[in-house]
Amino acid sequence: MPCPDCDCEAFWLTAQWAAQGMATVSPMRPNTNSTGTSSNASRTPHPLHRPSLSSFPSSSKRSVSHSTLNNNDLALNTTRSSGSHPSSAHSYHSSLSASQHPHDYDHGHQYPVSPANGHGNIRPRASRRQRPVRSQYPATSDEKHVEYILVASFDIDRGSIMEHQYPGPVGGDEHMLAELMLPDQTHLRSQDWTVFFLHKDAAAEEEDEEDGLTAKKRRRRQRSEAGQASAGAEDEDEEDEDSSDDEGPVDGPPLVYVLNLVNTKQDNTVKRGAVVKAMAICTRHSFLHIYKPLLLIALEQYFANPHMDTLAELYHAVNSMDLSLMPKLNAFERFILQSSDTKDLFIEKFEAIIAQQMAANDRPSLSHKESKDDTTALPTLSPKDINQPLARRYGLPRDTHEFESVVNYANIPVPIKVPTALSPETVGDFSLIKLITTFSTPHSTSPVAFAPTHPHLTTNGSMTHPIIVLLNAMLTQKRVIFMGHNLPSSEVAEAVLGACALASGGMLRGFTRHAFPYTDLTKIDDLLKVPGFIAGVTNPAFAFRNEWWDVLCDLSTGRVKISSKIEQAPLTEGVAFFHNQPPASAGGYHAPGTGGMSALAHAGASLSAGLGGGAAPTGATGGDLTGDAAFMQSVIKAIEERHGENAIRSKFRKWVLKFTRLAAAFEETVYGASALHIQPSPKLHNSPFFVNADSPGVSNTTADSPVDTDGARKASQFDADHLPPEVTGHGYVWPTPGLKSAELAANATRIEGWRNTRSYYNCVQDLAGLYIHRPVKSLDLQHLHDKLAKLRLGHEPAANIYLALCAAVQTDSEICQLLAVCIGGTWDHRQQAGSVGQGSGLFYLAMGLLHPRVEVRESVADLLTRIQEHEAGRHFWAGVGRFGRVAFERVLAGREARLAPGAAEGGE
Repeated sequence: MPCPDCDCEAFWLTAQWAAQGMATVSPMRPNTNSTGTSSNASRTPHPLHRPSLSSFPSSSKRSVSHSTLNNNDLALNTTRSSGSHPSSAHSYHSSLSASQHPHDYDHGHQYPVSPANGHGNIRPRASRRQRPVRSQYPATSDEKHVEYILVASFDIDRGSIMEHQYPGPVGGDEHMLAELMLPDQTHLRSQDWTVFFLHKDAAAEEEDEEDGLTAKKRRRRQRSEAGQASAGAEDEDEEDEDSSDDEGPVDGPPLVYVLNLVNTKQDNTVKRGAVVKAMAICTRHSFLHIYKPLLLIALEQYFANPHMDTLAELYHAVNSMDLSLMPKLNAFERFILQSSDTKDLFIEKFEAIIAQQMAANDRPSLSHKESKDDTTALPTLSPKDINQPLARRYGLPRDTHEFESVVNYANIPVPIKVPTALSPETVGDFSLIKLITTFSTPHSTSPVAFAPTHPHLTTNGSMTHPIIVLLNAMLTQKRVIFMGHNLPSSEVAEAVLGACALASGGMLRGFTRHAFPYTDLTKIDDLLKVPGFIAGVTNPAFAFRNEWWDVLCDLSTGRVKISSKIEQAPLTEGVAFFHNQPPASAGGYHAPGTGGMSALAHAGASLSAGLGGGAAPTGATGGDLTGDAAFMQSVIKAIEERHGENAIRSKFRKWVLKFTRLAAAFEETVYGASALHIQPSPKLHNSPFFVNADSPGVSNTTADSPVDTDGARKASQFDADHLPPEVTGHGYVWPTPGLKSAELAANATRIEGWRNTRSYYNCVQDLAGLYIHRPVKSLDLQHLHDKLAKLRLGHEPAANIYLALCAAVQTDSEICQLLAVCIGGTWDHRQQAGSVGQGSGLFYLAMGLLHPRVEVRESVADLLTRIQEHEAGRHFWAGVGRFGRVAFERVLAGREARLAPGAAEGGE
């Protein structure tokens, strides 16, 4: 093999195919449904104001809709398209001016290098100052796991009645709640489950927010008076960063999730020979399915002892559940944990929070008030300092994806598993595999064309896959009904919850707030007032009233119907833009005399299997410009190969991620700016990642930033005003301009339909909030990683990208952001058929170890060294193949030999 030190192009090209055995990402975790949406636990009601709960959204002024956000509001978050930028000729994107965020390092001084062991799975380095790990549910918090427990029954003379509410009345229409707890035809089944949501009134929520702000100011003032303001500044920033991920929804107060169990007991001594009772748990936790075994026991207890004491015992049992040792993860850590099956991923956080708890128990002088007001002041111990018997008593988890606890109820220890990483819009226990199979099987065996068609829904024509029609309907805020005639209400509720998670992809919000997992005809007037609802019903009367819905999903037949009375899509500027523009071929040539949307099929574009990524469609899918058909083929094949529930969810997560990136590129192309990308201020004089050491006013050194002996970051040889064009871009990457035009044109109607929905405006605000706390603000790491994966770069452009990544990614939080990009990045087209949907791991980063330039290879080696020492990065390094490990060790050995004393004289 040629020497890597030579500048031989043959070596660089040969290494690209040879390194295919270099890295593999950690496989997806096995089939599990233990995921959910993070939600705040209930707060103690104000003593003078009892919250009112309703099963329909409030019409509060705080509700965000497309009418309340105008173009002036969005102007603050837009980017200007600059298609004339030199970099656009390479990746066909709009470039940006990045903000100042210095991250430079010394190639050989700061990080001492040692060859990796056989596995390379080393533990993280000891930080200079370890931050305390915060708990998702602190033991000192006043928030309760369960707010209310309800019991309803059916009386032959009075209908559905509410028997008991504990610890007090919920508020609102009790008769309506009782009807929701006792669904239609429930007397025909011995057992049934339902899920529905209650909306807290805005007045009570505003009081709670004011109380929370007051408490936060009080804690800050107490720290300042204690002389901890300076020392605790960094901890407070970390607290703000974590809390930003858990802020309440921007479109209203947080939901109250209700899990309801209905039992029918045969009894010949009563009228109609049966007793029907229902018990429900009201909680702010979206993982409400964990309470199912407790409800089964409690309802049996209530049949035997129908008194309030039975409810009180259950209420106190569930609220005594201890989740204080469940660490709080940021957005990138949650994404990494959900995308990996490694059972000890982030185990260090569990060890640290156990150590903090043990240290707190050793401080008897600490009062309850102090521990409550200063939760971040707990000391942090090293994992090696943990006493093993105590650690076993505290319960180090066997699988960090789920936190195990026990609830003692009715003298029965009931094991509970709570998901550690929670995704937005994921409520309860459902199966995307079941939902997809229900509508895919009839479509594959006897396909039926959609009539009528709709530009927002049938993006692949009349034979669009039903799951794609459902996905488009959710994204474009159509009225969707799931009908399950003669099916248990639990099945329609599960389908509604699965559809919300399908469209959300763990990213978008605004679906569950307007979802009704189960409803009936008595509430149709209120339902029709909700725009873009998603509802589950069992009454077949809904199927005959097509003015009530836009899309009907029949669970009994597995068919999806589009209403003949659906509102037609208006002709928007974006659709007209691509309709009037002649399509470009794959080589960028505009064929004369060809124009309009229909001519796109002749563009010769080989899309990357649509929003899922992957190989170019061929054969029957050759006209699949959106890539939806190829994407669904990969999903169906993954289901057939039993890849598991989480693998399917990962596929749709990437589908939604790419859709939002396509939408940003669409807006920049058509309107010149995008609300889905935030452009750093162009007025900064310094480079975001190559900083001149002599520049005044540069002081961004953090506690765990690499520093030299003088305590300042090392300078780079790059000048701030001469950034390479390969580094300054952002957004989705296309190999050619023809592919970009074809893919944006094919998705134009769907994107335009999404731009005026709740989920779009929520996405804009979520991205703005995430940007504030994003470790690397000045670079689009996903964009740079995609360039390495998709484009055929020369030596110099590749070197600039590698050096930029190595200089920008220094601290643990920055490494975490990069790992999230790697694990959820570009799909490998060679594994697309039936692929699990996993990312490429460190493959494309490790390719830099084979670059002809020695400084690039050593910079990449330093970056990989930092990744190995990261608590999550060490698991990524464990997936690197032998070829990559050998290249890594050769680079380190070469640098050691080059820097060894007397090496220069020996060379002479």
